[in-house]
This record gives sequence, C-alpha cells and structure tokens, in this order.
Amino acid sequence: MDVNSYLNVLFVEAAALAALFLIGLATYRRSIRLIHVIERALARLARRRALSGVLIALFAFALSASLSLLGRMPEPEVHDEFSYLLAADTFTHGRLSNPPHPMWVHFETFHVIFHPTYASKYPPGQGLTLALGQILTGYPIVGVWLSTAVASAAVYWMLLAWVPAWIALLGGIMTALHPGVQYWSQLYWGGQLGMIGGALLFGALRRILRRPGVMDSILLGIGVAILANSRPYEGLLVAVPIFAALLIGAVRNRPLTPNVFRRTVLPIAVVLLVTLFGMGFYNLRVTGNPLRLPYMAHEEEYAVYPFFIWQQPRPVPTYRHKVLSDYHLVWEGDWYEPTKSLSGLINVTLEKLRRPWIFFQGIHAMRLVLAIPLFFLPWSFTRRRLRFVCAGAVFFAAGVLLISWGGARLWAPITGALILIYLDGFRRMRLLRIGGFQIGRLLAWSIVFVAIGTFGLELRQRMQDDAPRWYFERARIRDQLEKDGGRHLILVRYGPDHSPLLEWVYNAADIDGSKVVWAREMNPSADKELLDYFKDRKLWLLEVYDDTQLPRLIPLTTSKP
Repeated sequence: MDVNSYLNVLFVEAAALAALFLIGLATYRRSIRLIHVIERALARLARRRALSGVLIALFAFALSASLSLLGRMPEPEVHDEFSYLLAADTFTHGRLSNPPHPMWVHFETFHVIFHPTYASKYPPGQGLTLALGQILTGYPIVGVWLSTAVASAAVYWMLLAWVPAWIALLGGIMTALHPGVQYWSQLYWGGQLGMIGGALLFGALRRILRRPGVMDSILLGIGVAILANSRPYEGLLVAVPIFAALLIGAVRNRPLTPNVFRRTVLPIAVVLLVTLFGMGFYNLRVTGNPLRLPYMAHEEEYAVYPFFIWQQPRPVPTYRHKVLSDYHLVWEGDWYEPTKSLSGLINVTLEKLRRPWIFFQGIHAMRLVLAIPLFFLPWSFTRRRLRFVCAGAVFFAAGVLLISWGGARLWAPITGALILIYLDGFRRMRLLRIGGFQIGRLLAWSIVFVAIGTFGLELRQRMQDDAPRWYFERARIRDQLEKDGGRHLILVRYGPDHSPLLEWVYNAADIDGSKVVWAREMNPSADKELLDYFKDRKLWLLEVYDDTQLPRLIPLTTSKP
C-alpha cells in the first residue's frame, strides 16, 4: 500500500471518528444514555464469566471459519506453513518423525530436516494443533480456527485478573474481532499458541500473587509448556519477568511455607518436568539426541547467518539446489548484513518494529485513530502493576530485536500484555471529563464503533479476494491430479530469477504413499535414478520460469528431455 492509500485510510477513519463524536455531542443525553445501556448489558453478561469466555471462543471460531468458508479455503504459502503441515501429517500418522527417504536430495526444501529422520525443524506445538484439525475433520485449518478461539478466550481470562470484568469482556470481543488475529486464523503458521501461552502466564501471575492456587499454578506451567513447544526463545523472554515477579512476591509477602510450596512451586515444577521429559523424548526420536533440537540440526546443516545479530556467520555449506543458497545466503543475509553498521542496524530495527505495529494496529500502518488510547498511558503508569506489564513488554521487545530477522509472529507471546496496556489507556480515556461533559466516554465508544466498522471492511475485503496466487495454482494442480486417479511425480524446474520465497517442492509425511509427489529437477543422472525409483508413476514437468505468471505443467515420457 502506497503513501496515498495510507493517508486515505487515515482520512476515512478520522472522518468517521469525528462524525461519530460530533453526533454524540449533538445528541449528548441520548448518546450517554445509550452508552450506559451498552455498558450495563456488558456488565450483566460479564458477571457470568464462564459463559462470557465460551461466547468469546465461539465468536472467534465462527469469525475464523466464515472467512475461509465464505471465501477461499486457505492454502499454505510461506515455507513455515508447509513445514508445520509436514509435522501435522506426521503426527496424524501416529509418528513423531519419518524415516529418511532414499531420494531425499530431490525433495530437499526449506525448514525441513532429512536426516537422521525426515521431519519439520520446528517445535511440535503448531503441528499438533494442525493435526487436531486434520484428525477431527480432515482439514488442518480447523485446528487453526480452534486455536484462535482458545487464544481469544485465554486473553479474556488473562484480562479478568487485571481489569474490571466488563472491560475484560470488551477486550475479549475486540481480540476476536482484531483483523491481525483473524489474519493469523487463515494461516497455518499463526501466532495463536504464543498468544495462549503468554496470556496464561500473565493471567496466572496476577492470581497467584493475589491468592496462590493449585489450578492457577498448573495453568502457569501449561503456559510455559505451550511457549516452549511453539516459540521457545520468545517464550523465555515472557517467562523471565513473570518468574522474577513471583520470586519477588514470595520474598516480600509470604514465606515459603509447606502450604505455599504445595499450591505453587510443586504444581509448576511437575508440569515443567513433564514438559522437559516430553521435549527430550521428541528430540530423541527426531534427531537421535534428547538435547538436540530439530531446529539446531537444521541450522547446522543449512544456515550461514546466526540467530542473534551479535553472533558470527558460519562457514557456507554445500548447497545442492540454487533456491536453497539464494534463501540462506541472500534473503537471510539481507536481514543480517546491514546490522554490521550503525545506520543499517537502525534501519533493520525500525523495520522489525514496523511489522508488529502494522499487525497490531490492524494491517494499516497509519491506523493512528485507533491508537488514541495510547496517549493516555502516562496516567496509567501511576499503577505499579501496569508499570510491571509495560516493563515486561519492553524487556520482551529488547530481546526480540536481538534476533537477526523480524516479523509480527515473533511478538505473539506478548499479545495479551499489549492488549492489556491498550485497554488501560482506553479506561483512562473513558474517564476524561471536560466541563462536566463525559467527553472520554463519547470518544472511547466512537473508537470502538470505528474499530468494528473498519475491521468489518477489512474482513469483507479479504473474503472477496479472488486474485490469482501461485499457491492456489499449486493446490489446483495437486487436487486435479489426485482427482484424475493414479500416482504422479512432478519434476519442478525453476527459471534463473525464481524467488526462493515461492517454493513448490513440499511433500507429505509418507512420500511413497502420496498420490502426488513433488521433486526438484537436478542433472540427467540424478534424475534418472529418481525416475527409476518412481517408475510406476505418471511423470510431469512443471516449468516455473516467471513468478509473475502461472507455470506450465507438461506430461513427460520415461526418457526425460
């Protein structure tokens, strides 16, 4: 989106906000009366907390499902999505990993390890979520919808510990409506698990400090387990301040009596020990070493540029395919190399901050209208508890900025805390009075209505999107060949300018059992071995020369040209 489009969005939203606010002033008594009715209705519903949580989850699920069912069913696009789907398919088959394939060099692709086993490089959390959807309905995306519902309810549960119940209910509704969260609900690599884990940590912290309980301690441990198996480093950045606060609270407020130990330390320790055992077993089955993560095995095999900006690059490995070298040497290098100069470090840091800002402000970078409550945060800092949340967010941001690359998904574990910070500014703004007029209330609810309206427009636009995409064409080819019957092998041939970000070669967990297998074209002798191995399949050549156009699928004979 260009600058003019940004300004147009800002103008429309500012005009809508001004119009609603002026209408509220012109009909002040009726507007305030209506606002009181809405707030009382929310307060009555908020008294039934379990019901409110269920309704928020159902609302989030319905919204997520409708985007897919009324529009186009999501297909994987980004490398990570294919990798997570491989994990899901592996788990669905009742395995933690797959045996290495004898023709693995032809299937070599991004974010997947091929020895000592064939598996995703990522922690198992997202793969398990997708596997749940695949087992229940045959569609992995249903697992994403379910995780979106749970994430929205988890944020609501967290907010209940920090703000009045009706404000928490409003926050849960706005979380479910947020176009960024709904954007995640249409992706196979979304940040819902990070949202759930972070929300459980912040929600349990407040409750444990107020009154230690076994269930809250267990939920805190579960939050840590979810983060460790979805976003381990970012989860650590959330967990460090949380456990520091628990330790300080224990020292200040109460001695570690046997009762406190049984209600807090012991439940957390049990959950974490079970988690560590499970992670070690998973690593053992995938990499052969309980202390060696699949991510580590992948990076040792393929990566040049390090995870953190202060680390030094590794020696360049031998890449067997041009797209792999283009990705690891060029794309990752474009993130890392500029950080070696001060100006480059500043530019990369700003880009890392811009991406979550765009995401959390509703896709549009100029969504300053909805950020108005943030201007009231200085008054919120008078509350010690909110200062802790803000300090935790700053600590998290500092840690994330040390990663060599960026993206909104990295910020998922802190999403609940950011929503809490926003809501506190919203509360402060709502209390603003000028000359006896409840200006803050009018402004707050004007923002709510503008937010709902603009979120609705964005969701509608996404539902009506029918532009051609390469990944929908990949799915069409796959589905058509499966429908035609038989077994197929597709050799993929890329042009010299093909982008490594648009990857066609990904396969299911059981490659030999798949109806359609995608493989890389290499050299005549290597390709002959592949064709001999799959001699019972119908052969195709997929030519992807120009990424701006759809590829050509050409049938082949056994004597490949």
